[in-house]
Order: sequence, then structure tokens, then C-alpha cells
Amino acid sequence: MLIHPEVMGVDALAEKIRKIENWPQKGILFHDITPVLQSAEYFRLLVDLLVYRYMGQKVDVVAGVDARGFIIGAALAYQLNVGFVPIRKKGKLPFDTVSQSYTLEYGEAVVEIHTDAIKSGARVLLVDDLVATGGTMLAGVELIRKLGGDVIEAAAILEFTDLTGGKKIREAGVPLFTLCQNEGCM
Repeated sequence: MLIHPEVMGVDALAEKIRKIENWPQKGILFHDITPVLQSAEYFRLLVDLLVYRYMGQKVDVVAGVDARGFIIGAALAYQLNVGFVPIRKKGKLPFDTVSQSYTLEYGEAVVEIHTDAIKSGARVLLVDDLVATGGTMLAGVELIRKLGGDVIEAAAILEFTDLTGGKKIREAGVPLFTLCQNEGCM
């Protein structure tokens, strides 16, 4: 299903994303979605666009990647009437976990998930705010697969087309849906 940007407001949504140069380190152009989240109109538009895409599909659970994926994923799970699972940075979950390391644009990190978070065979929608190098999303995919879940699709607001993250996710056998695509330097 294609969403026509002019009709659905995707272009306006993309315009609300604030760009911050040299953060969190020199040479990085950070795309900040907090202006979208702060606007009742645009936050609703974001969630509604995703709900519209997934409301007719069989989704057992939504998994959101720390931290902006929590916000989007929890709102989406609520609207789809399914549970929500957080994929957190290492050391933040209180129960037994499995972990996965990955590479960021500017370093390395580890994410974890509770061992009882995903039932074997569950159809999981994985959500984050953007796809750059794909490391965080791919780590989420690996965690879900370790628990026996099936990632039916990964979803984000933005995909940087000048980086290889989207390609890597698709090559891992996971369909990727993003509302906006552009070069990371824009």
C-alpha cells in the first residue's frame, strides 16, 4: 500500500523533524523527532499513518527500540490492541534478558530484551524513529529471532538513503517501511 504524501501529510511531517548539526558528536547531523511528538496534530498524524498501514495485518506484538521507538511503538500497539515490548539499552531491564551488540554511526552499544517478552512464533512489528546504519534495528531483529519471534516488518519515520541500513535490514529478510526517505545530510 502506498501513502500519497500530499494527501496524507507525510511531507509536512518530515518538515517537523528538526536537524541539529554536530550532535552527539562532530560530523553527525542529528534528526530530532521531538517537534513531531510535541505537536498533538503531527503526533496523531504519525501514529494514524502507521495504524492505517498495520490495522488489517496480523500483528501479535509491537517491539520498540530504546528510546524513541518506545514512544511510537507504545502508541501504535495501543491503537492496534496488542502488547508492547521494549528493547532497551544494556542494564535497564530488571528481569532475565538476552542481549545483542551492534555498531552505531559513532560507536558500539548493546541492547537487551526480557527472555519472556516474545512468544515463539509471535508475529512482531519492530519500530524505531529512523534507520541510518541499521545497527539498532538489526540488533532488535536478532533479539526477536533468538526468542523465536517472526519480525513481519520493521517500521520507522525516516530512512537515510545514503547509508546502507535499509538495505541491510531488507537483506536480513525483514521488510522495511518508512514514511520518509532522504539523505542523512539533509
